[in-house]
Amino acid sequence: MRVAFRHALSKRLLAVLLTIRAGGLLVAGLALWGFAQIADEVLEKESQAFDRAILLDLRRLHTPVLDRVMPSVTVLGEPVILLGVGLSLGIWLLMQRRREQALTLAIAAAGAGGLNYLLKELFRRSRPALWERIVDVNHYSFPSGHAMVSLVVYGAIGYLLAIHFRRWRLLIIASTILLVTAIGLSRLYLGVHWPTDVIAGYAAGIVWLMACILSLEIWQEHRRAHHTRTYASEEARQETNLHN
Repeated sequence: MRVAFRHALSKRLLAVLLTIRAGGLLVAGLALWGFAQIADEVLEKESQAFDRAILLDLRRLHTPVLDRVMPSVTVLGEPVILLGVGLSLGIWLLMQRRREQALTLAIAAAGAGGLNYLLKELFRRSRPALWERIVDVNHYSFPSGHAMVSLVVYGAIGYLLAIHFRRWRLLIIASTILLVTAIGLSRLYLGVHWPTDVIAGYAAGIVWLMACILSLEIWQEHRRAHHTRTYASEEARQETNLHN
């Protein structure tokens, strides 16, 4: 009886996971398509009028208060901050014996940074210079590293925290979205990225984040299925011994 119940529960869980994975693949596919469309516009220099108009509109919103706040917001997307936050959660996950989750976080962060560097070198887009900058920047502009890597790192952290603290998952998800959006907007406010840089950074980040999350889900489901089969076999053996 218990074996049959566990088998039925495993089948229902698998159906739910398959639905989640299908949704994740759809989101990743749409994000990849969006990135390709933006990249084509950038290469053909067809987005310049749009990018310039948006930045100049944002320039009119500058205030002394925001001039002090936005540099602090953008710091939250700096590599040293992302590394510190990621390492802290990674250590906690290892202490919780969640090695596969800690490894996924490390792969997500390192992969996002490496992929962003390669994309910047591929497109070699110059940064905007519409007004004097109040923060130092280097390297190329497309896609935005702050937008892309922040989405991946904070997105992975939010996903993992939502798993462990299910009662707070809506708050965690909302806070993650707000944080990542604020970082992207700060890059535009400071005039160090074109709008299409930030949008493309988000799109590329979503693709990579979904790949990492889906890989983790498949890995964990494989382990759960293996443990379920092992447990069921052991229970069946014990019941057979009792009848004998």
